[in-house]
Amino acid sequence: MRIGGLQKFSLIDYPGKMAAVIFTQGCNFRCPYCQNARLVEPTLYSELIPEGEVLAFLKKRQGKLEGIVVSGGEPTLQPDLISFLDQLKCLGYLVKLDTNGSHPEVLEKIIDLRLINYVAMDIKAPLEKYNTAAGVSVSVDSIKESIRVIIHSGIAHQFRTTLVKPLCSAADIQNMRSLVDGAQEYILQPFIPRDNILDQQLLTQPNYTSKEIQELQHALVLH
Repeated sequence: MRIGGLQKFSLIDYPGKMAAVIFTQGCNFRCPYCQNARLVEPTLYSELIPEGEVLAFLKKRQGKLEGIVVSGGEPTLQPDLISFLDQLKCLGYLVKLDTNGSHPEVLEKIIDLRLINYVAMDIKAPLEKYNTAAGVSVSVDSIKESIRVIIHSGIAHQFRTTLVKPLCSAADIQNMRSLVDGAQEYILQPFIPRDNILDQQLLTQPNYTSKEIQELQHALVLH
């Protein structure tokens, strides 16, 4: 596994669980608002953390941590993801996977093998705007298939959208909500302007206020 980062303790990344977060290195998207540029852009890659070092830490934390979040970057790009998840399960951890949904075949295999307990997928934009929001050409059929796989998986799941005002209107949000009908949860996340985002121009653009996000979230009703 190409591990680019390790957060040893988190109370917010795995809902209701004390968890560690593993960040995989490498992503096939270039979302302009991405705040993990060092995991996405090869010219900014940091030194990899040895997999054995991460597993040794997790073994020591057995009985103290409840879960592990595997995030990125994009974890489903990792060729040895399945064997790594299996090792996490063998350590007795609950496992949550964060994904952009670009590889539904990998996602479906992981779910079928019962290697994860929770999955969260980012919905970047309405399908017709996906390429702009992701910064690359995206197979929207893959996005739709990943949504279908997750909703019918039988495991805990969440869909989420980072609200970037220049890229996402109120009408867009309603269109995205319609993509995830039948899901357990769809949440809206604030975009937090930081100097390390991929597109620096977004730092000078208007942003959603907390009140606006609350109102938009309240208007979302999943069926």
